[in-house]
Amino acid sequence: MKDRAEVIREFNSYVNMSSSELSSWLSTSESQHTGQMKNDGSGESKGHESGRIIVDILERNPEKDDEKYTDEDVEHMRRVVSYCKRHLAQEGKLKETKSEEELENANSTKSLKNWGHDPTKY
Repeated sequence: MKDRAEVIREFNSYVNMSSSELSSWLSTSESQHTGQMKNDGSGESKGHESGRIIVDILERNPEKDDEKYTDEDVEHMRRVVSYCKRHLAQEGKLKETKSEEELENANSTKSLKNWGHDPTKY
């Protein structure tokens, strides 16, 4: 299992949206209707819930001070890193095969954005 410092470093690398960017994205209809739905009857997707948690983590620790993250934060960061790594590996050729507009509208892009990673950046 990765150590705490490595999880935090990878989280801060994968999450390339600011808390305000992510919060704005999460308020859109596209965000709310993308991804696998939770089984609790809430109508919220797992990614959307994750995004809300990421916003909270980013807002509570804008300096990204490793010592200020809770164990729960790091556990969620682990899930975010795993999700982003897995999906970016599967979608690695998207930027090569799709136009900017197609990439922006792809379900995988919307899902990754729910998890704090905007693949159209950089």
